[in-house]
Amino acid sequence: MAGLHNQTIGTASRQVAQRMGEAATNFLAALTPEQKAKTLFGLDEEQKRTFWHYTPIPRDGLPLAEMDRRQQQLAQRLVAAGLSEGGFGIASVIMGLETTLDMREQWQRPLPGRDSRLFYVRIFGVPSDQEPWGWSFEGHHISLNYTIVKGEIVAPTPTFFGANPAESPLGSHATLRPLQGIEDLARELMHTLDEGQRASALIAAAAPPDIVLTNRPYVVEGALLSGQAAVDAWQAEAHLHDHELEKLRHSSTPRGISSGSLNAGQQELLMALVGEYIQRMPDELAELEMKKVQEASAGPLHFAWAGGLERGVGHYYRIQGGHFLAEYDNTQNDANHIHSVWRDPRNDFGADILARHYAHSH
Repeated sequence: MAGLHNQTIGTASRQVAQRMGEAATNFLAALTPEQKAKTLFGLDEEQKRTFWHYTPIPRDGLPLAEMDRRQQQLAQRLVAAGLSEGGFGIASVIMGLETTLDMREQWQRPLPGRDSRLFYVRIFGVPSDQEPWGWSFEGHHISLNYTIVKGEIVAPTPTFFGANPAESPLGSHATLRPLQGIEDLARELMHTLDEGQRASALIAAAAPPDIVLTNRPYVVEGALLSGQAAVDAWQAEAHLHDHELEKLRHSSTPRGISSGSLNAGQQELLMALVGEYIQRMPDELAELEMKKVQEASAGPLHFAWAGGLERGVGHYYRIQGGHFLAEYDNTQNDANHIHSVWRDPRNDFGADILARHYAHSH
């Protein structure tokens, strides 16, 4: 049975990887030599391959702004190969929010300002069903990173989605909330906890001003924000005790309440919340990743919360267990600015599997 299970996993992974390879090949074929030079990097360019960010900074790669419409469509087909239909819809809204944000800032940001075309494609290595390769799509509030080895997807992380504004009006009777699920389900879970459970889950009275690991290439023990200066400034502003800071630092020993201490309904809510992160990816892969999280051998999940419990109040949470780590922060712009990331503490960018592949191959 284990062999059949592994075969099923491999088949699903290969099917998605094949779609990605075809999309990447078609995209590259439509580029000029100058555009290809901006798009293609060696898989061994480790520093470039593992650099990712979610702020509007200059980036390597070829932006949508420098493509004609046909090339943009081919780039979008590659992105769609790495997302579910729902995930692609969320990504499209996040990109469109750049225009809304430009308006909210009264178009005061220096040119090019907020631009929904400043999202960049990078391809590492040559798309192949034999040799390792990878690709990324990234811009303000989106970072997708895939690593493929021998025609199978070995790492879909880090995967970052953010939104500013996280909530904006649509006429007078509706609001636009592209990341509503990861906010509302977590808050709902917190409200179902009894006093003792909540005491276990709540690790700090104030939420950090960003996700704890920020954009580090790999998960780092003891990481907290972007450096000691940022930590000191935030601690002084938030009047946090040292023990709260220590609980907020990333640790391989999970913080918060264990899923084993939750009742059946609470566990269902927690898994639905995990699903909001994983189900952004293609359906076949999402099913496999959810099974990994649910396997007893991975150990229990832990859920930790910091900050307020009501909407409009800054808050942060972390879900951690086995190969799964999710961070969420909503504190900036009066708690209307979400950062969220899904990571694999052991295998972001395929680090573990690539190392084994090269050791075996060479």
